[in-house]
Amino acid sequence: MPKIKIGLLFGTLAGIIDLIPMIIQKLSWDANLSALSFWIVAGIVIAVSDIKIKGAVKGVVLSLLLLVPITFLVGWQQPASLIPMVVMNIILGAAAGLLIEKFSQ
Repeated sequence: MPKIKIGLLFGTLAGIIDLIPMIIQKLSWDANLSALSFWIVAGIVIAVSDIKIKGAVKGVVLSLLLLVPITFLVGWQQPASLIPMVVMNIILGAAAGLLIEKFSQ
């Protein structure tokens, strides 16, 4: 399977996992769609990146880099929200990095 499809698949799965607590908290749909689209893009970027790090570390590094612009928007209004965002990003970024590496070989 091509790397882009694998990234799309695992990025979408990470986005769905990230959405579950957001829906339970009844967050706005723009926040939900933002998180889902973030993970879809992150999955593709992790899959196609040629950066010289592997697996979980690659997923965490790239997903945290992609998160930077969002942290300014969220942190300006709700700084306390950054903690769960970064924690979920580390967990899901590591999982996506591992799974993408495993299934793209």
